Amino acid sequence: QKIMLPRMLSGHFQGRVLSMISKLVNPKNILEIGTYTGYSALCLAEGIQTSGELHTIDINEELYDIQRKYFDKSEYGHQIHQHLGNALEVIPKLNKTFDLIFIDADKENYSNYFNCVIDKLNSGGIILSDNVLWSGKVIDTLLPDDISTKALIEYNTLLKNDERIETVLLPIRDGLTISRKK
Repeated sequence: QKIMLPRMLSGHFQGRVLSMISKLVNPKNILEIGTYTGYSALCLAEGIQTSGELHTIDINEELYDIQRKYFDKSEYGHQIHQHLGNALEVIPKLNKTFDLIFIDADKENYSNYFNCVIDKLNSGGIILSDNVLWSGKVIDTLLPDDISTKALIEYNTLLKNDERIETVLLPIRDGLTISRKK
């Protein structure tokens, strides 16, 4: 099956950055919101503890088998748990806390995802958020019907103002924030 939206893939450089961050954190549990092909999940899994788990959530059932195929070919397949559905409904059902969370899904819900996961993030844990520069649109004049850009502007403001975390923005690809819970 051919992947129709290659822009949605994390590129090689970003994949190496995700891997390095995961290796630095050495997480027991990882949560990924937005799986797509599973490439970023595999990059994040490179730093996971041998007894750890990676939970990845995606709403697109058409990609489920593709993801599983790649996961099973990796050494981390047995540690990766796929969840199919709306992340805002799946996350509350996960009875886990996480050391590393990667948000890379529908931009309109980034703030909702953050609010849903912040209490499941361990102190010292990291939230990575992708596409926060949104091709530079977050600093342009906002068009009235551009819901995604508006949501990302609001999300970036939330990260800046939330006193539970400290955040830096890496200007790689489409912008990646690293937020550490105090």
